[in-house]
Amino acid sequence: MPSLRTPASSIPPARQDVPTPVATPGIWRRMACWLYEGLLLFAVVFVAGWLFSTLGQMRDAMDARRPLLQAFLFVVFGIYFTVFWSRGQTLAMKTWRLRMVDRSGRPLTQGRALVRYLLGWIWFLPPLAAIHALPFKVSGGEVLVLMTGWVAIWALLARFHPQQQFWHDAWAGTRIVDASPIPR
Repeated sequence: MPSLRTPASSIPPARQDVPTPVATPGIWRRMACWLYEGLLLFAVVFVAGWLFSTLGQMRDAMDARRPLLQAFLFVVFGIYFTVFWSRGQTLAMKTWRLRMVDRSGRPLTQGRALVRYLLGWIWFLPPLAAIHALPFKVSGGEVLVLMTGWVAIWALLARFHPQQQFWHDAWAGTRIVDASPIPR
C-alpha cells in the first residue's frame, strides 16, 4: 500500500539565507526615534564627560583640553552605536520598534555599523562646516535654525530613495526596518 505521506527528501529545504521582506518604517517614526536617541545620549555624554573631566582634572568647560573631550565623546558615541547596531537595536530603537539590518536583512557586522556611524555624521557636519565658514559670528539661535533646517532637508531626501531609506544608510549598506511583532 503506498504511503500518503510525502517523503522528507522530496520537500525542498527552507532557505535560511533569504530574508523575508520587511517594511520600511515611516519618516515620522524614524525621526521620533532619532530625537529620543538624542535624549538618551545625554546620559552617555554625562557619564563620559564626568569620567574624562574627573580623570583629566578639568576645572571648567573652556579648558584647553576641550578638543580632547570632544574627540573622546566621538569615540564613545562610536562604540555605543557600533555595539548596539551590531546587536540590532539601541534602546531608542527598541522603544520605537525599529531594527538595523544590512541590505539583505541580516544583522550588521561591527565594521558595517562603524561605517554607518561615520556616515551618520552627515546629519551634522554640513551645517557645522557652514557655520565655521561664515565670515560673521552666528548666534546660538541661528545655529539651531541651521542645524534644524539641514536635519529636515536630510530627512526629507529619504523620500527620493527607492526604499525610503536615509541616504547614509544606502551608502553604508544598511536599512532601518520595522521590528514590530508579527500578528498571528
